[in-house]
Amino acid sequence: MARYNYIALDQKGNETKGSIEAGSQNEAIGRVKEMQLFPTKINEADKEEKAGKKAKGKAAKPKSKSGKKGGAMNVQIKIPFLSGKVKPKVLTTFTRQLATLVDAGLPLLRGLRVLEKQERNVTLKGIIGELAVSIEGGSTFSEALAQHPKVFNRLFVNMVKAGELGGVLEVVLKRLAEFSEKAQKIKGKVKAAMFYPIAVLIVAIGIMMLLMLFVIPKFKDVFAGMGFTLPWFTRFVMGISDVIKNNILGTMGVLTVVVIAFMLFIKTKFGRHLWDKFQLHMPVLGPVISKVCISRFTRTLGTLVSSGVPILQALIIVRETAGNVIVAEAVNKIHESVKEGETITAPLEGSGVFPPMVVSMVDVGEQTGALPEMLLRIADDYDEQVDNAVAAMTSLLEPIMIVFLAIIVGSIVIAMFLPLIQMISNMSGDDPGSKGGGE
Repeated sequence: MARYNYIALDQKGNETKGSIEAGSQNEAIGRVKEMQLFPTKINEADKEEKAGKKAKGKAAKPKSKSGKKGGAMNVQIKIPFLSGKVKPKVLTTFTRQLATLVDAGLPLLRGLRVLEKQERNVTLKGIIGELAVSIEGGSTFSEALAQHPKVFNRLFVNMVKAGELGGVLEVVLKRLAEFSEKAQKIKGKVKAAMFYPIAVLIVAIGIMMLLMLFVIPKFKDVFAGMGFTLPWFTRFVMGISDVIKNNILGTMGVLTVVVIAFMLFIKTKFGRHLWDKFQLHMPVLGPVISKVCISRFTRTLGTLVSSGVPILQALIIVRETAGNVIVAEAVNKIHESVKEGETITAPLEGSGVFPPMVVSMVDVGEQTGALPEMLLRIADDYDEQVDNAVAAMTSLLEPIMIVFLAIIVGSIVIAMFLPLIQMISNMSGDDPGSKGGGE
């Protein structure tokens, strides 16, 4: 009888390794299954040792720069797209499918191989293959995920790690999928709400540039031979037109510099702090952003704690995924408070970011020992509030943008018609016109 080394998963999803003696590989698989394990890899021990020695022998051969005998070129091809990012929607679908397979009793490694075959996204397909190879090499699923930080953030990795330790990997994967789906839903609604004002702004800029570069110069040529002083507003608009037309490259350069300077400014610590604070308090859009931040904070913390992640570690992850510096600073104060053995409520209330209702519900959750459930209930409530706030913002922005577009275009049109009105008035004043009819 030969000795076989095996790697298998138990009913809780934990990986185990060992060796058994059997007459064949099929017999070894059967014996592993009798032990209530799901085998993911079984190889004959002697063959593994020979393969290891053979691999060492190949590695010991001298490298040769030529392709002749005595050595082979060690060419390492790095595929750029494997190090790229994966869209959240694609990652959410992968998480949901993997949760379904694991929940159905399929071993994790086999589930990854199934998803690898059917995955259409080239980047994620390669990463799934690397995850499977890492697990075959003895790594845990969370350790394999941690090797791809651009795709799987700390939230994802730590929740999977907690699921592995608690033997509830399929439950954690479902929670991750639900978390991602709700986050994408909120993000999509905010994007949809911002589409209209951005589109109107682009149209307004396009119309203004068209008038400034082509229409106003035509009026200027017409007014040049009239021999009277143009109104100040008309001269002002024509001056802007001349500056833009005669210095089109300079104008584009100034706009580009302004945009780049703003982007660099908000990347600084002070600039980011100022910009994020402005976002929370800006008119119309501020309440929506504030509600989104509260929803993200409560849902992330509630999901992590309910999945078994320690509260201090969960707060660190929430701080890193807050998306707003002001909220991150508030979470940091909460972390320090919990670290000192105090409650979450005091620093939460002192931050000035979270409304009294949220503070009160968190306080009740701490006192009753149902903090995760209370956090998720707050998140659900704020998701609904975000829906209502986005609808209200959209209905308010539509008339504002229409008035804005009317002011921009109307001002230019009025500036061009003021000289015509003045000319008609002068002509009416100079007309002798008879009073009684001409006897």
